Amino acid sequence: MNSGKSIEILKVAHNYEEQHKSVILMTSGIDTREKVGEIASRIGLHRNAEPIFDDTDVYQRVSELNSDAACVLIDEAQFLKKHHIVELARIVDELNIPVMTFGLKNDFRNELFEGSKYLLIYADKIVEMKTICWFCKHKAIMNLRFADGRPVYEGEQVQIGGNEAYYPVCRRHYMNPPLNEMRKDN
Repeated sequence: MNSGKSIEILKVAHNYEEQHKSVILMTSGIDTREKVGEIASRIGLHRNAEPIFDDTDVYQRVSELNSDAACVLIDEAQFLKKHHIVELARIVDELNIPVMTFGLKNDFRNELFEGSKYLLIYADKIVEMKTICWFCKHKAIMNLRFADGRPVYEGEQVQIGGNEAYYPVCRRHYMNPPLNEMRKDN
């Protein structure tokens, strides 16, 4: 959370397009914070993207959209299913199109998301984007969900939200968040 993943994907798309190279932008269809099929950063930049739903065949969709694309860029990759990740590997191996995905590794319970688990297995390269803990200067490695100013450690894995529901935190503050500094407005 809060590491600049969405702004980075938009920057990468811009760099390709500035060189007159086509890109395919995709994002999870369950992310409804803005609108389905839109990549949006917290600083206000946004672009339309092809939504990926559970039943989407990403390989087929990329083949239909542009099998000569210079790159496929995917936001919110943690929400993808195993079959999507296998399809992305096929895009790289069979269509010879680089694929870059951006997403979270673990949820608020510190469990891997399905998409993240299979990306860790199938990805040729993994680059960590870093951010700092909401409460201190240490590296954030966990996502703390909160409601009514209290930490939440149980519940459904997927709850779409941003700063109104989650903090990026270090391990110390995940285990012991300063309750007096937590928002109570959600």
